[in-house]
Amino acid sequence: MRYIGQFTEGCHVADVYLCKHKQSAMTRNGKEYVNVTLQDKSGTVDSKIWDVSSPGIMDFDALDYVAVEGEVITYNGNLQLNIRRIRRADEREYKPEDYLPVSSKNLKSMYQEIKTLIDSISEPHLKKLCESYYVDDKTFLRNFCYHSAAKSVHHGFVGGLMEHTLGVMKLCEYFSSQYPLINRDLLLTAALFHDIGKTVELSDFPENDYTDAGQLLGHIVIGAQMVHDRIREIDGFPEKLGRELEHCILAHHGELEYGSPKKPALLEALALNLADNADAKLETMTEALNGGGAGTGQEGWLGFNRFLDSNIRRTTGNEYAPKGQQGAPDAAAQGKDSTPKNSQKPAPRRRPEGDHFGNRIVIPGFEGNS
Repeated sequence: MRYIGQFTEGCHVADVYLCKHKQSAMTRNGKEYVNVTLQDKSGTVDSKIWDVSSPGIMDFDALDYVAVEGEVITYNGNLQLNIRRIRRADEREYKPEDYLPVSSKNLKSMYQEIKTLIDSISEPHLKKLCESYYVDDKTFLRNFCYHSAAKSVHHGFVGGLMEHTLGVMKLCEYFSSQYPLINRDLLLTAALFHDIGKTVELSDFPENDYTDAGQLLGHIVIGAQMVHDRIREIDGFPEKLGRELEHCILAHHGELEYGSPKKPALLEALALNLADNADAKLETMTEALNGGGAGTGQEGWLGFNRFLDSNIRRTTGNEYAPKGQQGAPDAAAQGKDSTPKNSQKPAPRRRPEGDHFGNRIVIPGFEGNS
């Protein structure tokens, strides 16, 4: 299989991909065409069907697996697939695990790190709250461990929510060691719960799109509600402490224009905002650099990234590739919002080998563990 992350300008493609999105459109001259976003576990690619009379066009929809034939071009600095032929694929032609982007980090190891941080919390009510979701609630825990942290932008892959949550917790642990006024237990708990609402805001893979609740409420409000409801089930949970925790969740985006109902009013809320922003932006740039290849401009500049609001470039002599990984390279920042993916030595970002459920967490109480 030719993975999307391996596409280069001019290459011919004839393989099966997951249709992530399909939409009819019209050119300025009034000619109908179809926008299609194709996905595999290495990323996504913007695709066009210019001949709407082509056989099979009406026989598939979003989230179907499709057999595609076409050519890769560069348009406005991004790779694009011009589809010549397309049809719905037979289930014998594909393995679903080839089409889900998965964290390059070991899911079981990440969960154990989170569990260790939970065990280090000394305040009994906060610890009980953490354990009620992340140890005792097997249904929630299974959802959390395999969920993404975003539709795109950053950590938009299986295990991404756990990877991001752990990254924020580690940064918060560092902040608490450097600034004695920080309430460590409160900050670590807030870091653990800050994006819990994304388990409701975003649907499961392969869809990984905004749910009705996500569209209407958003993960910040959903997360605060989830924590508030669980706090009410814990006898003797200090009311003031509960409000402080909920404030940290509500303020973790830092600014009203970024979706936070409140701006940080507590030291812990400020620290959480900084940690969340740092982990999200560093991952966004990492994904863009890993997918950007050798660069298309002078000195390896990769072009403008709208999420970072900057033209970006690799550091001289640094390949940004995780050592010891082999297989399909990643696509830039999950799609067209980053820079071209043609490269001399593409850097892998997602775990390409084998069944993605091979990176499974085995925890007592989970049903269906393998």
